[in-house]
Amino acid sequence: MRLLFLAVLRRHTGNAVTAQRVREHLEAAGHICLLKDTSDLGSSSEIAHFIKAENLEAALALHLYRGGRLLQGHGIPFGIIFGGTDLNEDINQREKNQVMGKVLEEARFAVAFTESMKEMAQMQWPHARDKIYVQSQGIVTVPNAAFNWNTFLHCSGINQSADNLHIFLLVCGLRQVKDPLYLVDAFSEWHQEEPNVYMVIVGPEVDPVFTREVKAKVKRTPGVRLLREMPQEDLHAALKNCFAVLNSSVSEGMSAAILEAMDLEVPVLARNIPGNVAVVKHEVTGLLFSDPQCPVVPLA
Repeated sequence: MRLLFLAVLRRHTGNAVTAQRVREHLEAAGHICLLKDTSDLGSSSEIAHFIKAENLEAALALHLYRGGRLLQGHGIPFGIIFGGTDLNEDINQREKNQVMGKVLEEARFAVAFTESMKEMAQMQWPHARDKIYVQSQGIVTVPNAAFNWNTFLHCSGINQSADNLHIFLLVCGLRQVKDPLYLVDAFSEWHQEEPNVYMVIVGPEVDPVFTREVKAKVKRTPGVRLLREMPQEDLHAALKNCFAVLNSSVSEGMSAAILEAMDLEVPVLARNIPGNVAVVKHEVTGLLFSDPQCPVVPLA
């Protein structure tokens, strides 16, 4: 089958990573999958022309609003994968909510990563109740065997013996929905009490304006460091070496960084939001917090 897969492919976002994984699975199953960014086919006429020119038989969209609305009215069967911000944020805007409801009327099926996402969608759009299915994300971790932890620490500006350090990694793109500054002051206070504790933020500069704010804050905050994005294999190796992985997002569908940390058997501290609660069971598979001062992590 030849199918169109529409997604927001902004580099290093969760949706972009998910889209690549879905594409690989579809192609492994024998389908021809044409993955396109929603910004590349931004109008109904462009999509109609593309569907005809490529002789496409079906379509799939990742993100109910950004992708799904572009597939309406073309007479081609399509499915939807909820992204996270569609259910956590766009759902609260009346106009977008109505558009997403119409998309679900036309869609053949919709996929949610968690039961809570499914329940949220069913409450908003009861007419789609029978077409929403749960399929959790799968991940693969491939730590770079040649990765040098001491070099990583040096690049982070941490010049202490690795044996005595407790490094907490926050892996995220620098944008407001990830809220990377949420824990900064709390970790700085902790660092001043225990100088071997550091928070290291690793991720791409997605939002230029917000990135400047993050850089300025980190620069004047003891015990907190900021690093640019890393190759995936190096990032997995860094995760494996750190003391714990953090997630401070305001909104998540299903955090790949949390799943990767769990696969690497690294402790997880995650903000108490629906997307994280669906993955992290407090004091069983990680720690959840609702306030920067709440986590109490034994360092012994």
